[in-house]
Amino acid sequence: MTAEVSRDCTADEPDRDIDLEDDSGAVIAAVGRQIRLWREAAGMRATELGAAIGYGENQIYKVETGKRIPKPEFLDKVDEVLGAGGKLAAMKKDVAEARYPKKVRDLARLEADAVEMGAYDNHNVNGLLQTEEYARALYEMRRPSFSRDQVDRYVAGRMARQRSSRGSR
Repeated sequence: MTAEVSRDCTADEPDRDIDLEDDSGAVIAAVGRQIRLWREAAGMRATELGAAIGYGENQIYKVETGKRIPKPEFLDKVDEVLGAGGKLAAMKKDVAEARYPKKVRDLARLEADAVEMGAYDNHNVNGLLQTEEYARALYEMRRPSFSRDQVDRYVAGRMARQRSSRGSR
């Protein structure tokens, strides 16, 4: 397979345990620390915050310790309940970028700027042209097998890349 991307000078997926090989973990940990600081400043326990936003205590702790990537809705609800005035919700873009490995983020940036793509695949449809069902089928037939969570994460990433490359960010 060969692919070219021409440049002319992108969850959502469910929360997943974090397993990032680059500096993205630092971003997620910093967001978690901020949530914990705002929660403590509001005099709330994790159980109370979880009940107020519809999440469990365990989920709150995992996000606060940087072991779980928060969804955008999670950040919106936490911001509102803790009275952060948009400061926590403003981190959604950083979290969205940190959700995927650096090599995928770099490729997504190139694809978003592309005005033309040339590709030759003799047995698979190119990833940016795949339907969600086709991408899922490819990931599910991989050996050694991906877990259901991994398949969901990879399919969500591929669909996000497609939206980004089509300009519907």
